[in-house]
Amino acid sequence: MHHDSSSRIATELSQWIATAPDGARLPSSRALVKQYGASPVTVQKALASLALRGLVESRPGVGTFVRREKTLASPDLSWQTGTLGPREYLPGPMAAPLREAGNDEFALYDGYPEPGLLPRELVRAALGRAARSEDALRRAPLAGLPDLQAWFAAEVSDTGATSPPVASDATVVPGSQTGLSSILRAIVGPGQPLIVESPTYWGLISAAERTGVTLVPVPTGPVGPDPAVLAEAIDRTGATAFYAQPNFTNPTGVQWSPDLRAQVLEVVRSRRAFLIEDDWAHDFGIDAGSVPMIGDDADGHIVYVRSLTKSVSPAVRVAAVIARGPARDRIRADVRAESMYVSPILQAAALDVITRPAWRTHVRALGRHLGDRRDSLLAAIRAEVPKLTVDSVPQGGLNLWGRLPEGTDVRSLVAEAAARGVFITGGDELFPTEAPAPHVRLNFAGPNPTGYREAMRRLGEVIDQGLSTTKSSVR
Repeated sequence: MHHDSSSRIATELSQWIATAPDGARLPSSRALVKQYGASPVTVQKALASLALRGLVESRPGVGTFVRREKTLASPDLSWQTGTLGPREYLPGPMAAPLREAGNDEFALYDGYPEPGLLPRELVRAALGRAARSEDALRRAPLAGLPDLQAWFAAEVSDTGATSPPVASDATVVPGSQTGLSSILRAIVGPGQPLIVESPTYWGLISAAERTGVTLVPVPTGPVGPDPAVLAEAIDRTGATAFYAQPNFTNPTGVQWSPDLRAQVLEVVRSRRAFLIEDDWAHDFGIDAGSVPMIGDDADGHIVYVRSLTKSVSPAVRVAAVIARGPARDRIRADVRAESMYVSPILQAAALDVITRPAWRTHVRALGRHLGDRRDSLLAAIRAEVPKLTVDSVPQGGLNLWGRLPEGTDVRSLVAEAAARGVFITGGDELFPTEAPAPHVRLNFAGPNPTGYREAMRRLGEVIDQGLSTTKSSVR
C-alpha cells in the first residue's frame, strides 16, 4: 500500500462510501482540500483512484457521486469443469511469505525484509534513471544485460574462487522462483527424483509440485546434511541432482563448514550429478558472509541461483542462474520459452543499485540491523516462550528455527496464534515429507521489532494452552 496523502484520502473516503447510499454526493474538491489540508492535485488523484475502483462517478459541472451498483447477470462457468478435466497440479494453501498481516498484528512469517531494511533511496533513484534511459524502449538480450551477467559472475569470483564462471555462464531470470522451475524442468525432468534437504525452502517444494519432479528428502541437522546419507539416497534413487542452500539454509539457518562443502561436492562429482546451489541469503550475512560453492567447481556440477529481489526490492524481480555447458543451454532455452526476457528497466535499475558504493555500505549496515533483530527475538523467546527451543543461532539469513514440545499440533498452534495477531510459519509447510518433530519458523526481518516481547508472550500462552488441552484429552 502507498502511504502518501492521496492514498490516505482515498482510504478514508472509501470508508465513508461503504456506508453511504447509492448516488450520494461527495464533498466538493474545494471542501476536500480544506478538510484534508491537501493540494487540489492530491485530492484529484484520490478521486481518480476511487473512480478506477468503480466506487464513484464524476458528472462534469455537477460533482462526484457514489456509484450506483449495477445488477449483472451471473456467468455460467460450469462447462469449464468438464472441459478442463482433473488438475494435475493442485496448489496448497497460500504460502506464509505471501500472506498479508494487518496493522495491529505481529508478522513473523514474511519471507521479505520490511521496506525499512531496503535501500529505498537507491532503488527509487535507479528506477527513475532507468525509466528515462533507452532501456525503457527496447527489449533486453535473451540472457540478460551483459553488464549484469558480468556482475553476477564477478560476485562469485570475488570470494576467492579457484574455478570461477564467466559472464556468458549467467542467465538473468525474473526472480529465483522462475529460475528454479526452469532448472527442474531442464536438468531433472517430470517424474524424476531430486534429492533435497529436509526441511527446505517452501518455494522449492512448490516448484517441484508444478514441474512434476519427485522430491527425495535427506535429513539436515545442526551442521547440514550427512554426506553418507546423501550418497546413499543418490545411489538408491538414481537421482541426478541435489538441491541445497549451503549458506544460511532456509529455514534452519545452518551454514556448511568448508569440510562438509568439500565432502558434498565430492559425492556429487563422483556420481556425475548436479548440485543446485541456492544462494538465497547472499546479502544477509550477520556474523559470517556467504561463500558460494560454485567457485570451487571446475567441471559444471554446480548450478547456482542468486536473487536480488529480497535484498534490493520485491518490486525488482531480478535473479540469475549460473551454469556451464549443455546444462546452461538447456536452462536458458527453458527460460526463453517461459518468460522470453527480463524487463530491461528492472535489470538496469538493479545494476544501477548494486554497482554504487552506497550498496556495499547498505549491505554492511543491513547485517548489523539483522543481528540486532535476531538477538532481540532470541531474548524475547527465552523470556516468554521457554518451551520453544532454538537449537542453533544462525550467522546469517532472516529466520530462527524453533522446536516445539512433543505432541504439539502445529497447524492448530499456527491458527490460534494468528487469531491472537501473531503470524508465524508452521514447520510442516517446510518439510517435503512428514515432519519428524514439531517446529515453527520465525522471521526477524518483518515490521515492528519492538513488539517481539509481546508477540512471544502471546505465542507462549498459545503453546501452554495447547499443551494443557493435550494433557486433558489424554486423561
